[in-house]
Amino acid sequence: MATIATASLTAQNTFTTPVTLEGYFNLSISGVFTATVTVQRSHDGVNWHDVDSFNAPAEEVGFDPEYRSYRVGIKTGDYTSGTVVIRLGEEDREHH
Repeated sequence: MATIATASLTAQNTFTTPVTLEGYFNLSISGVFTATVTVQRSHDGVNWHDVDSFNAPAEEVGFDPEYRSYRVGIKTGDYTSGTVVIRLGEEDREHH
């Protein structure tokens, strides 16, 4: 089964549901917005660390060699206007 988190964010301090990823994964950021979108990673699901940020729509491929939790969102103070549409996930490896 695929591991995917999606969200349409319209406020600061909002994130996707965390997903645990390993190997290659995709990140899609779309919409019309004025905001800084931050990708965060956690080893324990409690303490989150910034790993990347975007100020415009983007299509990215990431890689993590071990299972870790990721979430994507807008931190406090990083939102001005619009809707950020996010899709973060990996496909089911059985279909490759």
